[in-house]
Amino acid sequence: MTTQTILPVNIEALKALSASKQEPAWVTESRLTSLELAGQLELPKLEKQRIDRWNIHAFGEYKESEQLSSLEDLPEEVAKLVEGSREGGLVIQRNSGTVYSKLSEDLSKQGVIFTDLQTAVKEHENLVKPYLHEAVKRDEHSLAALHAAIWNGGIFLYVPKNVEVELPLQAVMLTDRADALFAPHVLIVAEANSRVTYVDNYISHGLSGHVTHNGAVEVFVKNGAKVRFATVHQLSSDTTDITYRRAVVENDGAIEWIVGEMNDGDTASDTMSVLKGSGSESDAKVIAVGSGSQKINYTTQARHFGKSSASQMITRAVMREEAQAIINGITKIEKGATKADGQQTERVLMLSPKARGDANPILLIDEDDVTAGHAASVGQVNQEQVYYLMSRGISRTMAESLIIYGFLAPVISEIPLEGLRDQLQGLVERKLGQ
Repeated sequence: MTTQTILPVNIEALKALSASKQEPAWVTESRLTSLELAGQLELPKLEKQRIDRWNIHAFGEYKESEQLSSLEDLPEEVAKLVEGSREGGLVIQRNSGTVYSKLSEDLSKQGVIFTDLQTAVKEHENLVKPYLHEAVKRDEHSLAALHAAIWNGGIFLYVPKNVEVELPLQAVMLTDRADALFAPHVLIVAEANSRVTYVDNYISHGLSGHVTHNGAVEVFVKNGAKVRFATVHQLSSDTTDITYRRAVVENDGAIEWIVGEMNDGDTASDTMSVLKGSGSESDAKVIAVGSGSQKINYTTQARHFGKSSASQMITRAVMREEAQAIINGITKIEKGATKADGQQTERVLMLSPKARGDANPILLIDEDDVTAGHAASVGQVNQEQVYYLMSRGISRTMAESLIIYGFLAPVISEIPLEGLRDQLQGLVERKLGQ
């Protein structure tokens, strides 16, 4: 059973919010249409979990954010994330309001746009309007419609045709007020034969109450373009994190997802690649560590429409204490997607008798001339491996740690960004209490 969500705003309040931001009329109309839908649609259906039992109604209100006088004013954990990230592009948002934004002069001259979405809808309407809410459809469910109504802050990244951005562009989404709206929207458009790496971090700091993050990501990869999208979520236990990510990939384009789910609170994410064009590719790597009494639901999807399209999904999750995880992998090969190749692997390691993990690989094939495969496993730490390492003079704690790192290594070692690898390694250690 699913129920409708509780709407945090009414029509008049939403009009006032849009007016205060001086948004174009088409944005206001989009918000109002979406709010009406949110009141009609049901909540998303999670595999084997009831999202209506989660704390998903702590949306807060729009709050103005003061600009930073310098990066030295950032909380220490945020400052560490942006070390060495100022050369290409950097956007920092606090409670969905932009407090710092910079793009290198060289990239700006090449036509690259890297700014907050609130600015982009006003200054780059012709680039934003054709794509906003076109990948994450507002009618998917009530939370998608609600996001389309109340989104606040977020990122717009545009890379022109044939432009290759060598340095990663980074964004930080910080929430530190429980009464502030936290619903950023990330929109990326990579034109034909362009290249870009985008990295963002979601982090909470010093909250005095519960926060619901209702976020969306839309990536449009044009012919021959390559987009690497890396994201790390490290929100505290008083934050419910709901994120829907979608990429639409055209002929010979490629999307690479790198997702580190390191939250302490209940989390639902759905990451989908729509392989629209022939020769399109998707590579998704997801690692997660659950702890405490967390409830986690991760879905990774690839929908093949294009001929000779290829998808790869790898998810590895470690559950400790009483954490519960549902890990879904869905490969859908549509009729006409001949020569498509879809592969997926989901593995869950449980460190406690009370931890629960469920891996669900799903293949939906409507075409004969294709290749597809899946693998899934759920289990506990192999005690024979522990005893073997202990016989070599290693403590039990260290032995278990080595086994866990070995379990996650096939994913972490494939991450091409050294800084992100180091960050995820440190977060894994923190979540495992080491």
